Amino acid sequence: MMVTDPGDLVLDPTCGSGTTATVAEQWGRRWITIDTSRVALALARTRIMGARYPYYLLTDSHDGQRKESEISGTLKSNQPVYQSIRKGFVLRRSSYVTSGTIANNAEIDVICEKWRQTLEPLRESLNKALEKTWHEWEIPRAAESSWPAASKKAHSQWRDARITRQKEIDASIAAKAESEFLYDKPYVDNKKVRVAGPFTVESVSPHRVLGVDENDELIDPIEQTAAADAETQTFPQMILENLKTAGVQQAHKEDKIVFTSLAPWPGHYISAEGRYREGNTESGAERRAAILIGPEFGTVSRPDLVAAAREAGDADFDVLIACAFSYDAHATEFAKLGRIPVLKARMNADLHMSDDLKNTGKGNLFVIFGEPDIKILSADNGDIQVKVFGVDVFDPTTGEVRSDSADGIACWFIDTDYNEESFFVRHAYFLGANDPYSALKTTLKAEIDEEAWSTLHSDTSRPFPKPKSGRIAVKVINHLGDEVMKVFRVD
Repeated sequence: MMVTDPGDLVLDPTCGSGTTATVAEQWGRRWITIDTSRVALALARTRIMGARYPYYLLTDSHDGQRKESEISGTLKSNQPVYQSIRKGFVLRRSSYVTSGTIANNAEIDVICEKWRQTLEPLRESLNKALEKTWHEWEIPRAAESSWPAASKKAHSQWRDARITRQKEIDASIAAKAESEFLYDKPYVDNKKVRVAGPFTVESVSPHRVLGVDENDELIDPIEQTAAADAETQTFPQMILENLKTAGVQQAHKEDKIVFTSLAPWPGHYISAEGRYREGNTESGAERRAAILIGPEFGTVSRPDLVAAAREAGDADFDVLIACAFSYDAHATEFAKLGRIPVLKARMNADLHMSDDLKNTGKGNLFVIFGEPDIKILSADNGDIQVKVFGVDVFDPTTGEVRSDSADGIACWFIDTDYNEESFFVRHAYFLGANDPYSALKTTLKAEIDEEAWSTLHSDTSRPFPKPKSGRIAVKVINHLGDEVMKVFRVD
């Protein structure tokens, strides 16, 4: 708070539990936080998403202008407002009052004259009833018990008016005096509750760094690690070992693909041949699966899948299973080449920690999440709506792709004007089996409008205009945290 203003960007290259990001979010600073530990990022994400922040009055808002006018004793500004946080908050201030501040304040005389017309008649009435000749400063602070009721009433009215006059004088002095802003004490609108703004959690490939020896010459990593590489397990070997043990999980446990054997394959794109039985029984027909292993740091594109599927068809495989950490957006549009179904299994990021990961086969290390089954509907005024029916799932008992229900979807999002570069969440919907807002209600400590939330707990979107780009993108996330995005063209 000493070195930044609202709207500034704060960078914390060592995230930890996310304290910097949480405080920056509270005080209106933008933030970027980095960490090498997935545990730290998960803690920070959960902490920020579950936090509740005070709603500070913005200077660049109508409420802020009214509050500033009240504090300074000036007319409300007529300048247009844009809700810009960069102009800061309406802050409390500490007045620096001196004798000169009071002596040079001409408004005090105006206030005294205004209230003299109210106080003088009350003073004269009180003096007459008590047969006194009190000046204003001689009137006692409290009425005596022996006074008549009329005198007590006149004294109470005079006392209230005098206190009100003094408050106006004090406010005038404070408004005209020099003041220091208290940057850690902005005014809070208690009628509003604020939660974290939108943010993303992203990962980047580790940089490969070449070392330099004492002679300022590059160290050849191949020569340095040639002997070690002979004994070290390669990335494809590690993937195949875990794949054989863990199998390939889908939304339902009964749809899991369990390999009876997994052996290397001398192909250009295909790295291994896996065998499994339909129906997971000993009597089921044996099927051959071609295994494509994506890069350790990178994405698998649609051309990669097409080439691998052709190679699988030439080698008479029954199905192609691609294993990768991430896929290009257009790769999701490719699900079959001829008779070869193409299954896209997302590898768990835990596989990056293969040295420390125990190969127990119990984790969901390889999960297939098929294409979302979407239909675009027409709405009033030329708008459109999106309805999600479920996700396509590969059935290992039949070798076919079937459509699953929406029960396997935890949440889904729509970018109503996709620019083919980045996915921007413009609509968000939640289909969790349990009440997805119970935790949010607890966090906000407030009642939520059920009618408003019902529009978000739906498999059909709210109407929206047709995209100017001609494309929309739909992203679906299942209960295991896996996601898939598909792009649709809208004429």
